[in-house]
Amino acid sequence: MACVGCSSGTNGKAAGCKSNGGCSTGGCNRMNTYDWISVLDIEDPMPSPWVEVSFKNGSHKEFYRRENYQEVITGDWVVVETASGYDVGTITLSGDLVKLQMKKKNVAEERVIYKVIRLASDRDLDHMRQAREMEKLALIKGRVIARSLNLDMKLGDIEFQSDLRKATFFYTADKRIDFRELVRLFAKEFHVKIEMRQIGARQETARIGGIGSCGRELCCSTWLSDFKTVVTSAARYQNLAINQTKLSGQCGRLKCCLNYELDVYMESLNRFPMEIETLRSGLGVANLFKTDIFRGVMYYELETSGKGKETQIFGMSPEQVREHKAKNDRGEIPKDFGKPIPVANLSGQPVEEDAGYADVTGEIELPDDRKKRNRNRGIRNKPNSYQDRPSGPSSSDSGQKRPENNRSNQDRNIDQPRGNNRPNPRSGPPRPQQNRPPHPDQRRRNPPPDRSDRDKNRFNPPPSSN
Repeated sequence: MACVGCSSGTNGKAAGCKSNGGCSTGGCNRMNTYDWISVLDIEDPMPSPWVEVSFKNGSHKEFYRRENYQEVITGDWVVVETASGYDVGTITLSGDLVKLQMKKKNVAEERVIYKVIRLASDRDLDHMRQAREMEKLALIKGRVIARSLNLDMKLGDIEFQSDLRKATFFYTADKRIDFRELVRLFAKEFHVKIEMRQIGARQETARIGGIGSCGRELCCSTWLSDFKTVVTSAARYQNLAINQTKLSGQCGRLKCCLNYELDVYMESLNRFPMEIETLRSGLGVANLFKTDIFRGVMYYELETSGKGKETQIFGMSPEQVREHKAKNDRGEIPKDFGKPIPVANLSGQPVEEDAGYADVTGEIELPDDRKKRNRNRGIRNKPNSYQDRPSGPSSSDSGQKRPENNRSNQDRNIDQPRGNNRPNPRSGPPRPQQNRPPHPDQRRRNPPPDRSDRDKNRFNPPPSSN
């Protein structure tokens, strides 16, 4: 059986598992049905006239009728009829198992009208590979055209027919889309017959495929064919945290695997008493904290009053809970909860003995050197104003005297406080005064000088002394 679902192989031959095109179980095929009759090499004296053909690595399957003279078996590439031309696919199921598959999918025998033409030749396989190579580029162009028309839709996948006469566009949308103009542009761009088919989010993920959070291929793209409704209560029954991110799959809906073990959990919950949230005793009121279905234990949290008392959590079996609840209903309040199951012993690991160590929290306080280190660090980074001080020996050296300072107190800068190494901006030399030009607005405010006398002297020179 050819491994047509392996993405790392070509021509139906898997490159990853080194099966060289044959698989005993067919587990790597996409949406594959195990044909155990063909594996056992059992000859059917009355062969079935129907076969199941898979297209595009199992993205969709159809049933076809074959003639008696045609000798085709499971795994053969065949050319089949379509509504507009022909297509190339591989036979995934043949014989009497096809009838069971048709009954499962509610397909009547009268509805199978198309036939198997012949076995596919090398030229037919080349046309099929050419059609598969065109799909990626066509998907990019189709998304660009749909975005240019401002259509609220998403193109998920494209499938070309092997004879390149028809292309089916699969899209998802929240509401109805008027794609009449879109179909005209697609037909003008790709020169083929266009078919638009709307699918849901789960069908889109099944066609594209991927890896789930469990590390395996998605169930919808490998074996799951019918999608059942998944509700949030399925997670609550299984004691799962209601986290939308973890409970959602790649399609954005709740994971289908939440329904796989739901029936087992529902049967196990019947052994536990229902609606017993609180229990009363002389120690206080205990509220239901958690129900462990696998261990068969119900955990209760005992309310404590006062400061310094920790919350006590203990476990009880369903029989103990029913017995204690019956006493509370009769108005009896027992002294304690009997012999509860310790939480520490539930794991099955031996409890460590007390080594004799005491909790010294609050008894020994270590000095905090953080503030001192920060102070010293700040002093080092401060600038030194006494840069002109001569670098002489320190005063602590014995036998040497500190040089006398002949400067008087009047010469010292009185404005600078003691103990501060920062330079005083007032003690510096005075800045030279610069004659700045007046502001342009100031020029406008001052009246212009009177130049009448100067003009008179300029045009009327004084009379000469002669």
